[in-house]
Amino acid sequence: MTTTAERPAHDTARPRPRPAAAGDGTAEEQAGEAVMGLDMVLVDAARGPLRRMVPPVRTLAALGTSLARHPDAVGGRLKELAEEVGRIAVGRSDIAPSPKDRRFADPAWSGNPLLKRTMQAHIAAARAAVGLVDDADLDWQDDERIRFALTNVVDALAPSNVPFLNPLALKAVIDTGGRNAVSGLRRLVSDVLSPPRVPSMVEPDAFAVGEDLAVTPGAVVLRTDVFELIQYRPTTETVRSVPLVMVPPTINKFYITDLAPGRSIVEHYVAAGQQVFMISWRNPDERHADWGLDTYGQAVLDAMEAAERITGSEQVALQAFCSGGIITAMVLAHLGATGGLGRVAAASFAVTVLDWARAGTVSALMDAEAVQEATEKSRKKGYLDGAMLAEVFAWLRPNDLVWNYWVNNYLQGKPPAAFDILYWNADTTRMTAGLHRDFIEVAVGNSLTEPGKATMLGTPVDLSAVDVDAYVTAGIADHICPWQACYRTTRMLGGDTRFVLSTNGHIASLVNPPGNPKSTFQVAPETPEDPEKWLASAHKEKGSWWPDFMEWLGERAGEEVPAPQTLGSAELPVLGDAPGTYVFDK
Repeated sequence: MTTTAERPAHDTARPRPRPAAAGDGTAEEQAGEAVMGLDMVLVDAARGPLRRMVPPVRTLAALGTSLARHPDAVGGRLKELAEEVGRIAVGRSDIAPSPKDRRFADPAWSGNPLLKRTMQAHIAAARAAVGLVDDADLDWQDDERIRFALTNVVDALAPSNVPFLNPLALKAVIDTGGRNAVSGLRRLVSDVLSPPRVPSMVEPDAFAVGEDLAVTPGAVVLRTDVFELIQYRPTTETVRSVPLVMVPPTINKFYITDLAPGRSIVEHYVAAGQQVFMISWRNPDERHADWGLDTYGQAVLDAMEAAERITGSEQVALQAFCSGGIITAMVLAHLGATGGLGRVAAASFAVTVLDWARAGTVSALMDAEAVQEATEKSRKKGYLDGAMLAEVFAWLRPNDLVWNYWVNNYLQGKPPAAFDILYWNADTTRMTAGLHRDFIEVAVGNSLTEPGKATMLGTPVDLSAVDVDAYVTAGIADHICPWQACYRTTRMLGGDTRFVLSTNGHIASLVNPPGNPKSTFQVAPETPEDPEKWLASAHKEKGSWWPDFMEWLGERAGEEVPAPQTLGSAELPVLGDAPGTYVFDK
């Protein structure tokens, strides 16, 4: 689940995140855009991410057979490539990288004849390879498998990854007298010996939870085996009477919602007069292998009850993120089936896919044997290793998250910059075998689209019966939860829904503070069935969606009441300061 976000306007003692490349837009980078989904990630993480780098034999056979039926097209591509290589050799080619491609941003790539020709030959070969896949006209499953593998091969073979060709590496040798090579080798050995076996994206001591991150004042008011519940201290004289219970992903830790001051979603909500409670999931181990969707669904219910008891409210609002949204949607269906949906004043789903049809799904990219192998591996271990998840996420965007750091860490011998989102991403958690199995089963069967096909706490799940108002957000460049798939949530729920399309990708669309001058989001008056029709009717708003959500929630979160002077209650006393203890579990 990794991308980056904008650097905040204010300076701090530590450097903060800045934008990572969103891809250079060239054909070779676009080759893998459609193959990323949460369900696929969960399968790959259990089997090992490198397994899908090589397409299945039958997919390779389909490619070969298709190309053999189009010899003229193959011959045409090879002829075009040969002619382009000829122009490159004599310096007459006009091939150039995208201005957004940071790999070739150094002036030496255009000024040095050898480097320029090497770069142009790489781009020409990549375009020819993508063209051959286009000509093959494979079915979409095989096409996506081939394009994913092709993307990784093309990215790996880029001349910018070669020490004696990359001008940044050569300059580092001169500037450091060769010490960069020693430092880079040391970093390489360290990364290879410990999972995830990809270049480190952030130093382990770049930030400290509770000091730099997750510092919004609050207290733990409930602790169970599964989670801690944090109540945040109000900063306004009055608050909305209905509290907001936030359900973070079960992958990584909750403080993606509470990063550095000025970049914290929780901080913004509290400052807007909203009472906020946060679930902080425990980092499970083999002892908790049996915890499945029912376990986590009950945890959401327990958190709701605690928030109601502490605030005296008969209702709560819910906001859930990514995998937490899947759990929350099923809990809402359970409440609907048991007559308890009136306890929920409003619901929000951020970068959450509930309909996996054509969303980079396991059903398209993995066969039944792969799915069975994945669930069996986590069953035997008792959990899915968070380091494996981190490795999978890195290989989904190899230029940004692997080769960029290969050059920086190993070729230049430099430490990676301190980005708070990447620190959070590296602070991995495990997923219980039971939850891993349940998520994959729901995704493969696309169970939430059919009433009664899935269950939560013994009751059938029918999302159409969930008639509470909902606020659904997505990121326009999200490759984990494509925005079109997130949009389909608006058609599955039974209440009035506001859909908001934010800028950036999976995480940067969330960590999108109002102070960012580049932030925008799109909204439309209606939610038609076709997401493209929605996009055509949408208008762009400047700024972050955070204030928009606070305004929307304010209309549904009850009247203003005096802010509580203390946290917790007599029944649920304070157990310790935020961010609690579970967030530190390794």
